[in-house]
Amino acid sequence: AWVHGDPRKVIYPTDSYGQFCGQKDTLNENKTILFYFNILKCASPVVLINLQCPTTQLCVSKCPDRFATYIDVQASYRYRPDQWNYFRQFCKPGFNNPRKSVAQVLRDEDCPSMIIPSRPFLKRCFPDFSTKNGVLTVANQTTFKDGRGKTRNVTDLREAANGINNVLDARSVGMKIFEDYAISWYWILIGLFIAMIVSLLFLVLLRFMAGVLFWIFIFGVIGIIGYGIWHCYWEYDHLKGIPGSDLTVYDIGFQTDFRVYLQLRQTWLAFMIILCVVEVIIMLMLIFLRNRIRIAIALLKEGSRAIGYIMSTLFYPIVTFVLIAICISYWAVTAVFLATSGEPVYKVMANQTLCKYANLTCDPETFNRTNVTRLCPGAQCTFAFYGGESLYHKYIFIFQLANAFVFLWLVNFAIALGQCTLAGAFASYYWAYRKPADIPLWPLFSSFGRAIRYHTGSLAFGALILAVVQLIRVILEYLDHKLKGTQNSFTRFLLCCLKCCFWCLEKFLKFINRNAYIMIAIYGKNFCTSAKEAFFLLMRNVVRVAVLDKVTDFLLFLGKILVAGGVGVLAFFFFTRRIPLFAQEAPALNYYWVPLLTVIIGSYLVAHGFFSVYAMCVDTLFLCFCEDLERNDGSTAKPYFMSASLHRILGKKELSPKKA
Repeated sequence: AWVHGDPRKVIYPTDSYGQFCGQKDTLNENKTILFYFNILKCASPVVLINLQCPTTQLCVSKCPDRFATYIDVQASYRYRPDQWNYFRQFCKPGFNNPRKSVAQVLRDEDCPSMIIPSRPFLKRCFPDFSTKNGVLTVANQTTFKDGRGKTRNVTDLREAANGINNVLDARSVGMKIFEDYAISWYWILIGLFIAMIVSLLFLVLLRFMAGVLFWIFIFGVIGIIGYGIWHCYWEYDHLKGIPGSDLTVYDIGFQTDFRVYLQLRQTWLAFMIILCVVEVIIMLMLIFLRNRIRIAIALLKEGSRAIGYIMSTLFYPIVTFVLIAICISYWAVTAVFLATSGEPVYKVMANQTLCKYANLTCDPETFNRTNVTRLCPGAQCTFAFYGGESLYHKYIFIFQLANAFVFLWLVNFAIALGQCTLAGAFASYYWAYRKPADIPLWPLFSSFGRAIRYHTGSLAFGALILAVVQLIRVILEYLDHKLKGTQNSFTRFLLCCLKCCFWCLEKFLKFINRNAYIMIAIYGKNFCTSAKEAFFLLMRNVVRVAVLDKVTDFLLFLGKILVAGGVGVLAFFFFTRRIPLFAQEAPALNYYWVPLLTVIIGSYLVAHGFFSVYAMCVDTLFLCFCEDLERNDGSTAKPYFMSASLHRILGKKELSPKKA
C-alpha cells in the first residue's frame, strides 16, 4: 500500500485525462473544482462521486453562475466576445475556435452544449437547486435550453435533484455545526477541563469518604434526572395553547433545523416519559440491591486506599489513549493508501448508444490510432476510475480486511497492556503484608516493565483471540448490510443468530481476558493457564462475583453519569444564556446542542478514563481476595494479606493476629 498508494486520489477530484484538480505545481493548480459537461447524464451524486459520470469532466477554477448554451454563444461571439470568453473557460483547455460547427463541437465534446448555474460541493459543480413556492427551480427558473435545440424543464433533473438536495441540506447542517464548533471550541475545552477536575476531585475524595461520595453519586443522578423530568413537564405545559405546538413529529416530517422539534409538545412529552422510566428503573435497583450496594461501597473504599498509595495509576489511561490513537492513525493512513493504490483505468466513452466499444478499456496514448474513432464518431478514451487487473489489485479488499484485523489486534493489545500493568500495580499493594511499608518502589513502572519484558506474548495471544471474534462480527455486519435488500427470512434469522452469538462470545472473552491478565500479573504464568485458573477461581466464588462485578460497575457508571450530567447541566445553562453572570460571554450559536452534546459525551469519556482505573483496582483486589482465602487460613503460619475491614465486609471469620 505504501508503495502503490496515492492519497491525492482522495484529496483531489480527477478529470477525464486522469489529472488531479487543484494539485500544486501542475497546470490545474488553480483549478480546484470538477465540472461535468452534461450533468443530465449523471443519475445521482453517488454516481458523480463514487463511480463515473458518462460525460467529459474538466477541472475549472469556479462553477458556472448563469444559463448559457454553446449555440447562443457561438452566434453572438463577434459582437459579444465577453460571453465567449466566459463560456470557453468550461471548454477543453486550448479550444478557442468558435467558428467550428456546432455539430462537430458537440460530437468531439470540445465544449459543453450548455452550462447551468451551479455551486461547488465536495469539489464538484452541482446544479444550484432551490425550491420556490413548492416548485423546483434552478436560479429561480423552471426551464432551460439544453443547447441541442430543446427547451427543457428543471424537473428533468429531478432524479439527480432528489439526491443532491438531500446532500445540500446535509451540507447546510454540516456548515452550521462547523461554525458552532469554530465559535465554541474554547468553551468546550473549558467544559472538558472542568470534567477532568471534577473526576480527579471525586477520586481523591474517595480516599477519605468513599461511602458518602457514592451515596452522593446515587442521589445526585436521581436529582439530575428528576430536574430533567420537571424541565420537560415545564416545557410541555408552557407550549400549551401555542399555535402549531400540538402537531406531531410525523406531521412535520424530517427537518434539518432541529429546533423545530423543540416547539412541539409531543417532543417534550416523549423526553419526560423516557426520563421517568429511567428514574423508576434506578429507584427499583436501589431498593432491591441496597445491601449489595453497601458491600460494593465498602470494597470501593479498599480500592480507594490502594489508589491513594499508587496515585500514578490515575494517569495511566493517558498512555492507553496515546497507544490507541497511534493504532487508529496507522490503520486509517494504511487504509487510505490501500484504497488509492489502483492505477488509472481509461474506458471508451461514446455518444452513440450502439457503439460496441463503449465502456471497454483503452489506452489514451494509442487510442487515436485505432479504428474505434472511425466506427464510433466522437468516441473518446477518458479516465474512468482507479483499479487494475494485477494480483495485487484483485485482492485489495482482502488486504483491507487484514489491515482491519491488525488494527483490532493492536488496539486490544494496548488495552490488555494497560489492564495487566494496572493489575500488577494493585496486586503489589494487596500482597504487601505491611501496608504501605512493603509496597515496592514505583509499583506502576515496575508492573509496566514486567508486562513488556515477560508477558508480551501472553497479552498478544489474548488480544489475538478477541480480535478474531471482533473481525468475524465486522464481516457479519458487512454481509448483513450487503444482503439487506435481497435476503430471505431464513438468511435474516441466521445472520441475526450469528451476530447475537458472536456478540455474547466477545463479551465473555473480554471478561475472561480481563481476569486472565490479572492472574498473569500476579503469577506470571502463560495466558491459557492464567485464563483457566481465573475462570475456575471465579466459578468457586460465583455469588460474590455476581454481587461485586455488576454492583460496582453500576456505582461507577452512576459516577460517570453524575460527572457528565453535572457538567452537561452547567453547559446547558451557559450555552442557553441562563447564567446572568456569563450571559454576555456565551457565543451566539446555530444549534446550542452541538457544543452541549460534545461537552456531555466528552465529559463521560473523561470520567470513564479515570473511573476505569477504579474498576480495574476493584477487580484485582477481588481476585486477590479470593486467592488469599484459598491459599491462607488466617493462622500465624498462613496469615491473610487482606485488611481487617475487607475481611469483615466479605463475611469471613475475624483475622487471626498477624505476626509482628
